[in-house]
Amino acid sequence: MDRLVDYTFQFSNVIQNLPYLLKGALFTLEIAFVSFWLGAAIGLAGAMAKLHGGRLLRALVSIYITLFTNTPALVQIFFLFYALPDVGIVLEPMTAVLIGLTLNSGAYLTDILRSGVESVRKAEIETAVTLGMSGLQTVRYVILPHIAKTIYAPLCNFFIWLVLGSSIGAIFGVEELTGRAINISTVNLRTIETFSVVAAIYVALTFIASIALGLVGRHLFRAKIKVF
Repeated sequence: MDRLVDYTFQFSNVIQNLPYLLKGALFTLEIAFVSFWLGAAIGLAGAMAKLHGGRLLRALVSIYITLFTNTPALVQIFFLFYALPDVGIVLEPMTAVLIGLTLNSGAYLTDILRSGVESVRKAEIETAVTLGMSGLQTVRYVILPHIAKTIYAPLCNFFIWLVLGSSIGAIFGVEELTGRAINISTVNLRTIETFSVVAAIYVALTFIASIALGLVGRHLFRAKIKVF
């Protein structure tokens, strides 16, 4: 207790490493961005399979969703990074983290996107067919815009979760924001100061991302998104 009372905060060394941390923050956004869009592609395919696929395909998608939504993303990445080498598949830390977060995202986004696809009125699709649109054109010009407006808010929330969840990469040596914070605190032994600054950076990241996503949703999709 006395040691805590006598503790003197020193932020100077952390501030000196601020550019290094900010580069890690940018890397964090990149990981979230890639994982989100690759996961969204998987999610859209999974949603269409659940709604329009055969019995076997629907069953396989259901197993995938159950497996990846009922186990932690950390466990999934551990499996990819530590278990796959036993069968001759060796992944770099960054690759394992990206694959793990993408597969995890795909499972959650399958359910989110499925609800969006189900919200598309049958009459809209029939109109697209009547106008001679192909399947891809119907998805691009009818289904996707409707989905974007309907479930834009949950998608934004999930992206923010990915920004924060990418900190898992630090465990595997990926130098995103948390990973770089660990590197700094290991050298300067100022864990409290280092992670206080990092927490502030995470707050700023999510705040800026929320505003940007809200403005995009309002102007492009007319989605009802609350902007701070």
